[in-house]
Amino acid sequence: MTLPAAGAARIAEYASVADPDLARRLGLFVAGGRIVVRRLIDDRRYGIRSILVSQAAQQQLGSALERVDPRVPVYVCPIESFREITGFHIHRGCVAIVERPPECDAAVLLHKARLVVMLEAIANPDNVGGIFRNAAAFGVDGVILGGATADPLYRKAIRTSMGAVLRVPYARGSWPDLLPAVRASGFTIVALTPHESAEPLDRFAERQRPARLALLLGNEGAGLSDAAAASADVRVRIPMRTDVDSLNVAVAAGIALARLTCFADVG
Repeated sequence: MTLPAAGAARIAEYASVADPDLARRLGLFVAGGRIVVRRLIDDRRYGIRSILVSQAAQQQLGSALERVDPRVPVYVCPIESFREITGFHIHRGCVAIVERPPECDAAVLLHKARLVVMLEAIANPDNVGGIFRNAAAFGVDGVILGGATADPLYRKAIRTSMGAVLRVPYARGSWPDLLPAVRASGFTIVALTPHESAEPLDRFAERQRPARLALLLGNEGAGLSDAAAASADVRVRIPMRTDVDSLNVAVAAGIALARLTCFADVG
């Protein structure tokens, strides 16, 4: 693939943004996969800088690529050249470099929401992506990130979420200082925990759901911090066999959201 100087400089960005920290400093993120890139094109809220596709991905995306702004370069190369260009494995031969949108203000997000999910120190991007996918499925209005939670716009999180991180609003908050502000905004904070002292999830879900609810999740290792756990109005658990320590946090979030929303109008 021979490119003019401007194109060569632009395609060199794919190697430079393989480092997620560098990508953030540059105000960019990397989105991979045909479904995700198609959603980016159709959404039109995101500033796509360029798209790199294999011949097969180009054929499958077809009309979607025709809807891309003509000023956005679309590069086509053999699939075996992707690792050399980018420095990492490309999912399904399709990747885009996108301008990172301005971060949402937590107070603004909370003002408009009825149901939010709050994540404390969930560092695994696959888990973050899985939680966003559940949030989209069950009508969550927004996600609050705190306590060193992974970047939702890291390419693994985007891919695992099937693009849900591009649709579900999110904001970062000062942790744990934000938790009293959440309660002051009228939210009932419901902490999900495996502790036996917590109320079974089904029992809580059978009661009338609070008008505004914040589901609080911690990481699989340490769980919620003492400060976060103390901030909760209610602590709930998913009953399970005693010889199993806990569920994956994304799986647990899906179960909890399914039970908490099945009695409510979340549409």
